[in-house]
Amino acid sequence: MKDICTPSNQDFMKNKLTLILIILITALNLTVLATNGQPEDRNSVYVVIGAFSIPKNAIEFTENARKNNFKAEYSINPNRNLFYVYVLHTADKKMAFEEATKLRSSSPFNDTWVYSGLLGDDNETVKAQDINPNTGEKIVKVRSQDQNLTPVIVVEAPTETTISASKEATPEKLTESPANQIVADKTETKINTLNNPSAVSTVEEIEAGSKKFLFKIFTKSKDIQSDIDVMDLDKTKPRKAASYRGNEPVNVKPANASGNISLICNVFGYRKIQFVTNFNQPEATEGISIEDNKAVVPFELVRLKKGDFAVMYNVYFFKDAAIMRPESKYEVSSLLEMMKENPKYKIRIHGHTNGNERGKIISMGDSKNFFGMTEDVKEGSGSANKLSKERASVIQSYLINQGVPADRMQVKAWGGSKAVYEEDHALAQANVRVEIEILED
Repeated sequence: MKDICTPSNQDFMKNKLTLILIILITALNLTVLATNGQPEDRNSVYVVIGAFSIPKNAIEFTENARKNNFKAEYSINPNRNLFYVYVLHTADKKMAFEEATKLRSSSPFNDTWVYSGLLGDDNETVKAQDINPNTGEKIVKVRSQDQNLTPVIVVEAPTETTISASKEATPEKLTESPANQIVADKTETKINTLNNPSAVSTVEEIEAGSKKFLFKIFTKSKDIQSDIDVMDLDKTKPRKAASYRGNEPVNVKPANASGNISLICNVFGYRKIQFVTNFNQPEATEGISIEDNKAVVPFELVRLKKGDFAVMYNVYFFKDAAIMRPESKYEVSSLLEMMKENPKYKIRIHGHTNGNERGKIISMGDSKNFFGMTEDVKEGSGSANKLSKERASVIQSYLINQGVPADRMQVKAWGGSKAVYEEDHALAQANVRVEIEILED
């Protein structure tokens, strides 16, 4: 009689196969966790629609793409020190090239290209490269398009500096064509080695009618790496004509026929500064001088004071969620820096929504991922007031997590009671915002 406790050979094989399957699945899960669910460095590719040296412009471009139903994200390319806006991240190179080619022919992003490598602060990739999907050729230089928020790629014959800086990234011989040489002849190379997000190696065109400006952005103790918005004052309602980097010479294009412009420096954590001037004679404005054929405009920043309010324009939340989108990290980090720089600061974080309807509320889970939707998020429901409170509270929690004492912060929820626009206005999304009030300085 067979012992009922002894498995048959068939049962034994089934158990063995099950065990092997469990081991394989566990190994696969560990691999996914190790790579954060993303393609590995050696086969990671992105479909890129824009590149910017100014984080704020990358955020704006990303949001505009999303409004047009593109699943856009952005991240730093540490090899070029540019913020890349991309619509696809995959390990399937064929898919990436097909998508990039399609976008070039049937979307506003007719300069879309493929980036091979990994994006992110900690992902500098030796063999990373940018590729034209139509020709398969390497793109030697990618030009940041902060002036008009339109992605344009400039491919030029490599200079001696370019070759020495990219030998490992592009080991094959780079050819020089007459067309590329023409582009190179019409440009000047600017290389800035400052260690900051806005410092990049770029190629800037010198266009007829443009003027050299130097926007000095600083405090009493240090230079501040930020940007200046040029506003066109000929419009009934002034609009932004372009943005330019600070603390380095830039070629500024005329915004209108009259030359009437305002120059605005709005750095989060500091009071806004504005110069109203004329592009044709900037030196006629008090404080602006001409030095070495450049119009030098000084912006001496002063920290926010008691009673001041600052809107966190570049903090975005996932739909129906008290979880920040990844692009919010830049401005929230600025708030953290402000709080650490001045231990006397006490603030109130105001949360606002668009409208007062009840609805779904998604909250951050135990993973404490402040900038991403994870599997452990918690779904519930509640009022608009509750959602606005949770959104303000998640910023407070982030600051506490980074070492800021809880007693230096308060939270105030407004729901939709302090809307900037009507609930159904075209710009109603601006109602969804967080404001920082300085209680003590």
